[in-house]
Amino acid sequence: MENPVYIGYEFKVAPLVPGVEILMAELGYAGFESFVETEEGLSAYIQKSDWSESFLDTIDILKSSEFHISYEFEDIEQTNWNATWEQSFQPIVVDERCTVRAPFHDKAKTELDIIIEPKMSFGTGHHETTHMMIQFLLKADLKGKTILDMGCGTGVLAIIAEKLRATKLDAIDIDAWSYENSLENVGRNECHKISVYQGDVDLLEGKSYDMIIANINRNILLDQMESYAKCLNTNGVLFLSGFYKADISIIEAACNSHMLKLEDSLQRGEWVALKFIN
Repeated sequence: MENPVYIGYEFKVAPLVPGVEILMAELGYAGFESFVETEEGLSAYIQKSDWSESFLDTIDILKSSEFHISYEFEDIEQTNWNATWEQSFQPIVVDERCTVRAPFHDKAKTELDIIIEPKMSFGTGHHETTHMMIQFLLKADLKGKTILDMGCGTGVLAIIAEKLRATKLDAIDIDAWSYENSLENVGRNECHKISVYQGDVDLLEGKSYDMIIANINRNILLDQMESYAKCLNTNGVLFLSGFYKADISIIEAACNSHMLKLEDSLQRGEWVALKFIN
């Protein structure tokens, strides 16, 4: 399957705080998939098939008199994505236990040293939602667990879960680029218990898991909640992110309707991650 072409935006934002955080939130709602904060603002990426010339008309912060935001954009082909990434990516460390870095960075000294090279796939730990999901995994007991990483992006969460002694993992993404990238990253990190699939929620039919990780977006999570509940084992755990603090009530209501109860939450900026149990 042909890999998608992306549109890459370079935003210059003043003031940076809280401008970058607000801009990232609004772009996320609008469908942008990947973000990298820069010294002057933000790099953001969206599939060209989801883009139109009037796309940014829906971004309120661009009309605000409180911020000065300028931008340029261009097509990003697979051939020049690696160069774009290497110019902007810096390693991240989560709770002093897990480092997520690129292959060209020095080996980390933390407990977990995860190597990720994205091909426009979402999930490096830089975005607040991925960072919080990593935090949840680091706090959880994953030994011997069966785990689903739904909307796996780069595969980083499934990779971390295997390193934390999960025994069987499925990583699923509908996007061909994410599927291929997850396969590469799984191999790069010498993981042997992760099965990567390209597809959607239909792949969950007949499956069961002790834990489900879903870092997608609010509308997809709401649409797929019943499927998650059906394949979650008794005393199972559901980690959700990809939405904002204002969305907690509607996410919680959907989970409660399937007998899933909120047990814990994390927040970074306006983004949140929630832990549910059944």
